[in-house]
Amino acid sequence: MFNFLLKKKPNYASLQVGEFYNKNHDAFIKVYGEVIQAFRTNNLDNILNSQIESIGLKKDQKVLDAGCGVCGPARYFAKNTGCNIDAVTISEVQMNAAKQHIKNEKLEDKITVHLKDYHEVDKLFPKENFDVAYFLESFGHSNQKEKLLRSIWKVLKPGGEIYIKDLFRRISSSKLVQFKIDNEIQKINKAYYYDVADLNEFLTLVREIGYIIVFVKTIDIPLEDFENLSISNEFQELTGIAKIDNWEKYIFPIDFLEVKLYKPEYDPKKGMDKYFLQNIFQMQMNHVNKNDV
Repeated sequence: MFNFLLKKKPNYASLQVGEFYNKNHDAFIKVYGEVIQAFRTNNLDNILNSQIESIGLKKDQKVLDAGCGVCGPARYFAKNTGCNIDAVTISEVQMNAAKQHIKNEKLEDKITVHLKDYHEVDKLFPKENFDVAYFLESFGHSNQKEKLLRSIWKVLKPGGEIYIKDLFRRISSSKLVQFKIDNEIQKINKAYYYDVADLNEFLTLVREIGYIIVFVKTIDIPLEDFENLSISNEFQELTGIAKIDNWEKYIFPIDFLEVKLYKPEYDPKKGMDKYFLQNIFQMQMNHVNKNDV
């Protein structure tokens, strides 16, 4: 039964995610401000600086923000690193708000916002266009994760990286607790148009596609800086969405994790780097002759 609960994927389209954010835009902004992330620090600069480091953002990089919200993080990243960002949202209300913020802050030369389903970025951007792509609690809105990751692969340069910060299914040794976890995840998925990923299934998928796993880790911020998710409770109280009535009996069903993936670069001159074995394997699998690259 536990596997059945997990395999029962949400049945919704990307446009429904857009409608969800259009409808609840004012509530999100009232509670979350311009950084719509549940796992956060009391001083938002701390979590955004941590993300700059984890993503590895640098001056003049071409960056894809997949699920950009109102571009709160994107604007901070552009101003503090000098990277160039194409930001994608499925919400027209978010796009309009983001564009106004970008104009007000005179960042039009650094950030461009697109109203687009992020599963189809390969139709929006040229092949091998980006140095980096990132998802900040937006990856889980996809219930077509293989399609999404393959689309990102096409627009990512060889040697490029994906950073994902999101919710992943918690695992328990107790069958009863796992049953409760999976039921709570189903509630999250239904309320937020989400598809909380199972880490093992996710890692198998990215390896099948060809990505190299750079790291999977818990988000490492000082405990005294952590906001403690009370902002999520405030949002639930305001909207009634996925409201938790009894916290004493509530089983917290997810882990917040950071994941970084690397798209192999078929360059024998770089064959002695830390991805040597993975690069050679990918060259073999794709019938790439080292004399031809």
